[in-house]
Amino acid sequence: MLPAIHALHPHLLSLLRIVASLVLFSYGTQKVLHFPAAENVPAVGSLPWVAGLLELTLGFLVLIGFKTRIASFILSGLMAFAYFLRHAPQSFYPAQNGGTAAILFCFIFLFLASAGGGPLSVDALTKRQQQTAA
Repeated sequence: MLPAIHALHPHLLSLLRIVASLVLFSYGTQKVLHFPAAENVPAVGSLPWVAGLLELTLGFLVLIGFKTRIASFILSGLMAFAYFLRHAPQSFYPAQNGGTAAILFCFIFLFLASAGGGPLSVDALTKRQQQTAA
């Protein structure tokens, strides 16, 4: 059982990247593209709207696995910033301040900044093509 799980590790890394970025990407589409419709839509140019723009653009880059490490690093910082600016002042405990997702995103994207996008990514495809050409 354990060797089978170890064999899946690279593909599970790609799956984590895809699922996490899809969820974050959906927050960006809601803030910037107003889809799906939300009660509170941030004003264009406001801090939440800029965060949504980063979630949308960098979330898409991480989704396809292009420049995964740098995009993930920036998103990790964005999520830490969001937690401390928006959630932490309300309460110390994430379950009470609504910041659970921000914390999880922060550390998932920090992990992806370190681990990369995995084998199912544009980065991996580019690397394979460069190795073939050399």
